[in-house]
Amino acid sequence: MTQTSAARGKFAAACIVVVLGSLPQATAVAAELVVLTNQGATPGVRELAAAFSRASGHKVTVIQEAGAALDKRLASGGQADLITSNPEPIADLVRKGKVVADTVTPFVLAGLGLSVRAGVPKPDISSVEAYKATLVAAKSIGYSRGCSGTHTAEGIAQLGLAEQLKSKTVFTESGPVVEALAKGDFDVGIQQTNIMVGAPGTEYVGALPGFLNKPCPSSVALMTGSKEPEAARAMIKFMTSPAAAPLLRKTFVEPVAP
Repeated sequence: MTQTSAARGKFAAACIVVVLGSLPQATAVAAELVVLTNQGATPGVRELAAAFSRASGHKVTVIQEAGAALDKRLASGGQADLITSNPEPIADLVRKGKVVADTVTPFVLAGLGLSVRAGVPKPDISSVEAYKATLVAAKSIGYSRGCSGTHTAEGIAQLGLAEQLKSKTVFTESGPVVEALAKGDFDVGIQQTNIMVGAPGTEYVGALPGFLNKPCPSSVALMTGSKEPEAARAMIKFMTSPAAAPLLRKTFVEPVAP
């Protein structure tokens, strides 16, 4: 580790201590927190959870769950303290009384990127026109029906390619787009960069150019059924603190400015 890296590490640790020290402590006993996360936020949340746990002594378990599995957990009253998701699902959980409304906090933005299968020449997506040409030339294109897929489809429509690409578009129903890409389900995959970088069997090409790179936001909120609300609120505060920013950027996302 270089002196600069070591200094940054010490600074981040000091910031965490300051953040935690400013919070009310309901008990000296370490809490056990469960955080439910959406796919696009999971890498960053895992990084933050590890740092928060080291600094606070609280144990943090991060569980990525979505769709029917998440609905079942919430309906059954499965224990959880925090949840992260895109704004619309969070707003729905507020309406259903599952999360505490005044704790909803935006904390991260995940930009969009493009990948191809390993061993395939990387296409040019350095400009809007180059990206457009790459999509037209691709034999098949895959993306999800979630936030990243919605933004991808909006961009394709803005390029005037919706009808032209319709017959060669493949929608992934579950799991990361790169998993289906690696299996050969399509030739080009588009999703949040933080999910795509380093995925086995694929090569990350780069971020979508210009206005096409519309990031997916995620917020964090306190679950109404939390058994450790003070520790959970402390983690929310840490997740939006200056100390969290470099940890989030390590996972190829951007922190939301307070």
